[in-house]
Amino acid sequence: MILFSAKRAIAMLACLVMVAACGDEPPKFDPDAIKVESGPNKTTPVTSGTSLLDAFRGKEAGVKVNRFLWTAALDVLDFLPVQAADPFTGVITTGYGVPPGGGRAYRATILISDPALDARSLNVALQSQGGRPVAAGTQRAVEDAILSRARQLRIQAGRY
Repeated sequence: MILFSAKRAIAMLACLVMVAACGDEPPKFDPDAIKVESGPNKTTPVTSGTSLLDAFRGKEAGVKVNRFLWTAALDVLDFLPVQAADPFTGVITTGYGVPPGGGRAYRATILISDPALDARSLNVALQSQGGRPVAAGTQRAVEDAILSRARQLRIQAGRY
């Protein structure tokens, strides 16, 4: 019985020593770890601590989303409630909403996959209430409206 208690006490003491060694000091913020460049076709390098995934990433894992397409998609589909917007992947997900002057509720998922202001950079998936797909003409009209608004924003920005 005494031998069992002594083993337990030694094991607990070893655990306490290991736990006490873990809390040396809190991590410090490095202001040079994040570098942001602005512009429509610039990337934001993501630099962080070392991890296993850093071996598979390139030197710069960056954002490649056209800012004009991003803003235009949010402007054109402003009647839809935004559920999630991730500028790092270029995905905007909305909830159901009824367009002005319309009777059916729609939701949209937008993917901006390239920094170019091009139709190939924009993918829009519309769905009506009840999970029914939307007519191809309606989907094309929404994509055209987003592209037109993006070109207007680019002209307003003085790029061309």
